Amino acid sequence: MREPATPPAAAGTLTAALSCTWSRTFPATPEHVRQARVFLASLLGDSPAAPDALVCLSELATNSVQHSRSRRPGGQFTVRATMHQGRLRTEVEDEAGPWEPPSHRDGQRGRGLLIVGCLADQGGITASATTRVVWFEIDQPAGARHENPQPSGDCSPQERM
Repeated sequence: MREPATPPAAAGTLTAALSCTWSRTFPATPEHVRQARVFLASLLGDSPAAPDALVCLSELATNSVQHSRSRRPGGQFTVRATMHQGRLRTEVEDEAGPWEPPSHRDGQRGRGLLIVGCLADQGGITASATTRVVWFEIDQPAGARHENPQPSGDCSPQERM
């Protein structure tokens, strides 16, 4: 297993001012929802927040691929993950579109945002005519902040996006 990278300031610690953001854009196809999970998993490593964060991301990316204008040929969605003071914020930005409730509630569909609401500490949606950003935040368990303070990617203050 890959060892987590350490920030240049002090190995194994995050300073209050350090906030790291990673971003990747994916084609809006069902196959790329998995790639988005792989991307986030590579950042989180063995973080205790990883399982819940990956389920939440999967739900939001799937919604983007199925229900936004991003589903059109050539459409894309972007995943942004930010770690700051032990809190993970993950955003999925897509090409917006009309919000349509599920046409049927057969127990297998129409529950994604409910799942995110149960697993995440906070979440929300911001939208304009051309983009929609759906986000969630998950806190690291208090004990985990010292064992795994940042995602397992390189990050310095200059890498903030």
